[in-house]
Amino acid sequence: MLKRLRWFALGGLLLFMIGVEAARIVLRPYTGSVAGNLVMDLAVLFGMMILFGFFFEQLGQLYRRVERQNRELEALRIASVAVYGELALDAVLQRVVEQARSLLGAHYGAISVLDAGQRILAFVTSGISPEERERIGRPPEGRGVLGVPLLEGQRIRLANLGAHPRSVGFPPNHPPMSSLLAVPITCRGPFRGNLYLAESRSSEGFTEEDETALVRFAEAAAVAIEIAHLHERLRSLAVAEERLHLAHEMHDGMAQILAYVNTKALAVDEYLKQGKTAEAKTQIGQLSVAAREVYADVREGILGLRVGIGEPGTFAETLRRYVDHWRDQNEIEATVEIDPEITLAPPVELQVVRIVQEALANVRKHSRAHRVRISIESADGLVRVTVADDGVGFDPSALGRSAFPRFGLSTMRERAQSVGGILRVDTTPGEGSQVVAELPIVAGSSSEGGIP
Repeated sequence: MLKRLRWFALGGLLLFMIGVEAARIVLRPYTGSVAGNLVMDLAVLFGMMILFGFFFEQLGQLYRRVERQNRELEALRIASVAVYGELALDAVLQRVVEQARSLLGAHYGAISVLDAGQRILAFVTSGISPEERERIGRPPEGRGVLGVPLLEGQRIRLANLGAHPRSVGFPPNHPPMSSLLAVPITCRGPFRGNLYLAESRSSEGFTEEDETALVRFAEAAAVAIEIAHLHERLRSLAVAEERLHLAHEMHDGMAQILAYVNTKALAVDEYLKQGKTAEAKTQIGQLSVAAREVYADVREGILGLRVGIGEPGTFAETLRRYVDHWRDQNEIEATVEIDPEITLAPPVELQVVRIVQEALANVRKHSRAHRVRISIESADGLVRVTVADDGVGFDPSALGRSAFPRFGLSTMRERAQSVGGILRVDTTPGEGSQVVAELPIVAGSSSEGGIP
């Protein structure tokens, strides 16, 4: 546009000079008179008005075009930011189609996601109620107009859907649609998608500028979909790794507990052989205590496995659900405070949940507390997890090897270190205890850390 305006300016000035010279030649016989000079001045003025009017009109068009593009880019930025605010794939797809509708002012929208075998993995709609969607039935298979972007990866912009040669009409109960704008969404991962908008609210229908804006938005949406897909893969890997971790902990823990039980059983048998019934009863009493603790541990472990990362809901919902169940089982008042803006990598989320679970297990076993407070906050690229109780506390320097196996503190320390964090315990006899874990927002590795 600027290049064309520059050539128009040069051409206009040349024509103006030619016109002035032609007027001077025509009016030469009269230039000596007042009337002749006035006519000459009026001709020059009229020519300048036409030239400047043309230039200002071109500049006005350029300004309006730039202003419209700025508005479109701002709307595109807002829509893209809204899309990047989600990490769950289903939520990202829904946000993409809703923001596309808002961006271009369409009554209806849809997004399809295909796998490498051209099978539809998801077909998400917007502008159609769940009841209408249910009545429509199965998603399209690409036999009609939608197959152009769906299977062939081409853009399509139609003012009249019915006039297209591949139009086969709509299924029963489908809302009427005439205008259509569809563009492919190309991801580098295993997915390929298509974004559809139907029934423009503008009297002009979908324009070429709308198509360009939707293509730009589709490029941003592709990145968001890839991020969500990678986030889900990372979460799945974190869950798989956690299963191995739990299997290792259960193997080590159960082995030590069974060894303890075996030692006690041998002692009971020996005391009975010697007729020392009082000592045998003492050993049996210790076995009974151990059995109750093991039962409580197993019940708490099952609760931790049932309420874990990978279930529906956010990280905060998962943790609150666990604490609610724990409070009901143990009748200890528990409150949870979580920074609503916090966003953690899946491996860190997992370790936060497990550290809180282990800390609460210690509260149940040893603290004799009435209340416990769990807080999770972020600062300076770290997430700080605090579990504080009002129990009896203990002297960390006095901790020795217990007759009954205990590995809660070492387990929490190992979990914190596994993502590059540290763990400390602040406690004083008679004044309660506070377990504090500081972990990176994004999982890392560290050879340092531990309980000071």
